[in-house]
Amino acid sequence: MIQFTHVTKEYEGGFRALDAVSFFIDKAEFVFLTGASGAGKTTLLKHIYMEEKPCRGQVIVCKYDSKSTRHKDLPYLRRKLGIVFQDFRLLSDRNVFENVAFSLRVTGMREREVKRKVFKALSHTGLSHKCSNFPNQLSGGEQQRVSIARAIVNEPLVLLADEPTGNLDHAVSQEIFALLQTINSWGTTVLMATHDLNLISPYHYRTIELSRGALIKGADATLKPKFTGASLRL
Repeated sequence: MIQFTHVTKEYEGGFRALDAVSFFIDKAEFVFLTGASGAGKTTLLKHIYMEEKPCRGQVIVCKYDSKSTRHKDLPYLRRKLGIVFQDFRLLSDRNVFENVAFSLRVTGMREREVKRKVFKALSHTGLSHKCSNFPNQLSGGEQQRVSIARAIVNEPLVLLADEPTGNLDHAVSQEIFALLQTINSWGTTVLMATHDLNLISPYHYRTIELSRGALIKGADATLKPKFTGASLRL
């Protein structure tokens, strides 16, 4: 699903955000991405949805190759990905339903199908009763659930979560993490970036750890997940 091969990313001034990073994430895995602030976690995620391209090395995601994927192909790659951010990134002038529906309408999907998928996604995230609320009427945990609903509404193969619990208290963080586990149980690959080691320590998912752009843990999938063929169907 996701393969990095000797990926190096340098910025002006010689700053090396990623340093010869290699790893593989298999279908239906749940993987943690950890490291101190500035370790390169967000830069690595940007390479997965190809907002950034390597200076050296290669990234392959859902058969899209960083060496050959053109700019006009990126929307097709990103339809296979769901992305959840720490700061939610909801549209403040649109209600919950409209926020989740936005990406579907951009693709020209028929409104009947949009409604079906949006209400299913909101049901999965426990927000069906909030569909007419605006973001400023929601708690932080509810806003993050909306962002997760938006991320899964297009039935992604891979869900990327960049510090999804960073702005939430411990109890709500546990709820959000449990929701990500449920999504993974449907067959969706989940990569969760976090610096909260207390949150992830009770779990035995594989951990990829970065330090100053270099991978120091978790290069290879030592255990292949037992994938039964189930998939997310909204």
